Parts: sequence; structure tokens; C-alpha cells
Amino acid sequence: MKLASIYLSIISVLLCLSLGTLSTHAQDTLIPFEDVEFSESSAPESEAELLEVPTDLQFEDGTDTSLNEDEVIDEVQAAQTQDEKQSLWGIFIAGLLGGFAAFIMPCIFPMVPLTVSFFTKQSKTRTAAVSQALLYGVFIIAIYVALGMLITVTFGSDALNALSTNGIFNFFFFLLLVFFAASFFGAFELTLPSSFVNKIDAKSDQGGFIGLFFMAASLAVVSFSCTGPIIGTLLVEAASKGERLGPAIGMLGFAMALAIPFVLFAIFPSMLKSMPKSGGWLNSVKIVLAFLELALALKFLSNVDLAYHWNWLDREVFLSLWIAIFGLMGLYLIGKIRFSHDSPLSHLSVPRTIIAVIVFAFVVYMVPGLWGAPLKSISAFLPPSATQDFDLSTGFGQSAPSASANSAQKKYYDIFHKRGTPKGFDPYYDYQEALAAAKEVNKPVLIDFTGWNCVNCRKMEANVWTDPKVAQLLQEEFVMAELFVDDRTELAEEEKYTSTYSGKKIKTIGNKWSDFQADTFNSNSQPLYVIVDTNGNVLVPPTGADYDISSYAAYLQSGIDAFKAKK
Repeated sequence: MKLASIYLSIISVLLCLSLGTLSTHAQDTLIPFEDVEFSESSAPESEAELLEVPTDLQFEDGTDTSLNEDEVIDEVQAAQTQDEKQSLWGIFIAGLLGGFAAFIMPCIFPMVPLTVSFFTKQSKTRTAAVSQALLYGVFIIAIYVALGMLITVTFGSDALNALSTNGIFNFFFFLLLVFFAASFFGAFELTLPSSFVNKIDAKSDQGGFIGLFFMAASLAVVSFSCTGPIIGTLLVEAASKGERLGPAIGMLGFAMALAIPFVLFAIFPSMLKSMPKSGGWLNSVKIVLAFLELALALKFLSNVDLAYHWNWLDREVFLSLWIAIFGLMGLYLIGKIRFSHDSPLSHLSVPRTIIAVIVFAFVVYMVPGLWGAPLKSISAFLPPSATQDFDLSTGFGQSAPSASANSAQKKYYDIFHKRGTPKGFDPYYDYQEALAAAKEVNKPVLIDFTGWNCVNCRKMEANVWTDPKVAQLLQEEFVMAELFVDDRTELAEEEKYTSTYSGKKIKTIGNKWSDFQADTFNSNSQPLYVIVDTNGNVLVPPTGADYDISSYAAYLQSGIDAFKAKK
């Protein structure tokens, strides 16, 4: 996500307006000179005033202002680096939340008093107890980060990026999350081999650093039945981002959230008295997480459905499933549904009531989405709005009113327009066609590198493109080229080729545009917005996701101004 914005130069706009005014006055006039009357005006105070040049006046030499290839690549790489930093922060925060969730699971929470008492009773001084607790926390972090690094080294950044858009692996991730959800629901329990667990536990009895290390390892092993689904979900989510360090950063956040409470309770043992007692509420945490895992699993199934055009999960079908899942979660929280390991619920606690209210409110919030409401807060997770079969804003089964009469003749139109393009827009889906159309109407081209699986693309389309000012600029001032980099539709045999950039065989539409993006702009992240003239020359530095509406509108306006300045 690119948060830094590119603002419009007001001086250049004023200059264009002033030049237009001068050219108007320079035209021949038909007013007869005899009808012209002259009047005296106040003279300038000095000759210097006549010769004074305004400080804000700028002159241009008429040279080409488009960016060269190196400048474009530098700008794209800078934007991509910023996007990666934002993505890694998101993964880290997700890891923290997962770690705190794991801490209050039945496999870990009851172990806290026992672990802290071990440090306080075995150590002769308080300083020694704190030191041991700190080392214990460091070893927990080291073990989980090592797991994340193992995933990174095994797959590498290119493989992780490929996994994030691969249909087979997305479907595998869907099945994996459903498997984890079933485990949390109580269908079965995930455990490691008992012989392995016993060996790790035996070595934890040794003293010194080795003993502390195996104590930390023992926690990781013994708690696997609770932490395994959370870790698996976190690693799947990190891998789906395509970031090289994603798994390691995610595990760092998870381990820190898991280790910090142990260290704090060792430093301040009196805090143990304020801890809530173990009980049935711990199993309720597992059940709530199971519902969340089930909801997240549908996102990965939706990715596959869109990329391979199965047409199973339209937007309203997806929303219906989410409404059912979160509705059942709300009923569970108020005690109307019970699972096998649940204790009887005699009354509702205050936290449970508050969470239930939030869940039911979320369900009510999603219901209007069945009739086309944008649901901007969760739009990034939903299928594109174009997959909505019934939309009150356009009517049942009707296309967006902005579609031109010859839209159906566009290349790849039938593949992308009905399910991929936001309602109200009529882009091209082939770059060369977009350039040819731009020459006919004399407008710049906005290249939108997007994807079926692109969460940030959906968020931009729902939250930014729907703004009236942005929508007007996109519809009236640009020829849009929407290029899907992860589509799995096979190219015609005569269109297949071997990439000069990667050396790979380009077989699908997604391969074609992904190769074009990587070869031309040295980037593989989406969304990427590039404004070019009718010859394909980049007019202003490209940008990624920018959720600041005024900033994104200014970026579009800067491209329009750069295009007009070249006329």
C-alpha cells in the first residue's frame, strides 16, 4: 500500500489557463477601430514596475516531459518497497493477535502459574528468576521465528508469490483451514507423536540454558493442539501475501505475544492473583476461533472460484455464508448452541455479552450487501461487486449504464467484464486495444494491474473508485486498461510465447499481463496504476494502493495535466 501521495501542481494549471486566455485575445477582431474609445488610466509609479516579472511565472521549453524507463522502474520499486513494509506490518500485527489468542487457549493458559512458580521457586534471587524468565521468552521467540524462516528458505519469495495466486494451493489452503476449524470445534484433536513429546519434556529437566531451551520447546510441542491451527492459519495468510519475510515476521509477532505474558508474570508474580480462573470460557475461545477460521477459509475458496471462473461464489452467495457463520457464532455466544466440550452456561458474562452484540451487529451490517450495498469496511474480503447478480443500484441482471455499444467487441470482454469490473466502468482488457482507443479519442491511458485474488484492489475499487470525483475522472478523462495478472484462461495458440524477461512459457492471460508488468515496470505487486500517453510513454510516476481519496484524485489529475502539457 502506498501511503505517500503525489499532489497536483497548481501553478502549472494556472499557467495553462493564462496561456489559453492570451491565445483567445490574440485572435483577429472584427470590431471597427472607429468605434473604439480610449480612456486614461493611472500610470505606474515607476518604470521598474512595468519591467517587474512575477516570481511565480514559469516557462517551459516544450521538451518531452514523459518519464524514461529507469525513472519509471525506480518509482515503481520505491512504491513496491513501501507496499511491502506496510504488508509486513500487517502480517506482524496479525501474528501478535494470533499469539494473544493462543495464550488464552486451554493448552497454554493453565500452564502460566506452573511455569512462573518454577522460575520463582527454583531461583535463589528475584534477579535470577527474572533472568530465567527472559531467557525462556527469548527461546520461545527463537523457536517460532526459526519455523517461519524455515518456510521462507524452503519456498523463497518467488515461490511464495506464486503460491499466493496459485489455484491449487488456494484450494489446499481452503481445505486446511476447514480442517483446523473442525479441530477447534472438537471433531478431533491435533497432537504430535507422544514419543517426541516425551523426549522434549525429559530434556527440559536439565539445568542451565539447555534446560530453558527445551522448556520453551516443550511449551511449543505440548500446546500444538491449540496453537497448531492458529500457526497454520497465520503461515497460510503470510504465504498468501507473497512476501519473502512474511512467515518469519508473522511468527515473530506470534511468539512475542506468547512470550511476553510469561516474562511479565515472572517479573511481577503478584499479577497472577488477578488472572481469571480456568474454566469453560477457555473452550469458548476455541469455538469462536473455529468460526473465524471457517469464514477465512471461504476467502481462499473465492480466490480459486474467481481465477478459474467456476462461478460458485457470487458476492451474495459469499455474504450469505458469512451471515450464516457469524449468526451461528452469535447464537453460540448467548448459549443457544453448545458443542461437545462446552460447560453449561448459567448466565452471560459482561465480556461475552459485549462480543455477542458486536457479532450480531456485524451480521445486520452484512444483510444489505445481499442487495448491492457496498459494505466498504469488508469489501477487500468479498468477491468483486460485478459478481453481484441482484443490485438495487442497477437492477436485476443489468449491466452498468456506462458500457458503450461496442463494448462486447472488446478483447476478453466476456471473461472479465461481468465478474471483474466494478459497476459503472467500461475498461479495455487488452493493453494494445486500449492504446488504439486512446489515440482515437486523444486521452491518456490508465493501466490498472489487478487480480482476482488482490485484496487491496477490491478495497480501492469499493472505497476510492466509488467516490464521485474519482469516478468522474476515470470515466471521462481516461481510457482504462484493466489487466488481470492471475487469470487462468488459456491464450490462443498463436498468442503463446516465451518470455524474454523470465524465459518461461506464457500460456495464460494472467501470465501475459504479469510478464508485461514485471518486464516493463519491474514489479509484481498489485494494484499498480500507471498513466501513459497514446504511445505508451509513462507520464507521471506510477502508484500503488492509495486509500486517501483526495490524494488519488490528485494523482489522476496530475496525469491528465501531464498529458495535456504534451499536446
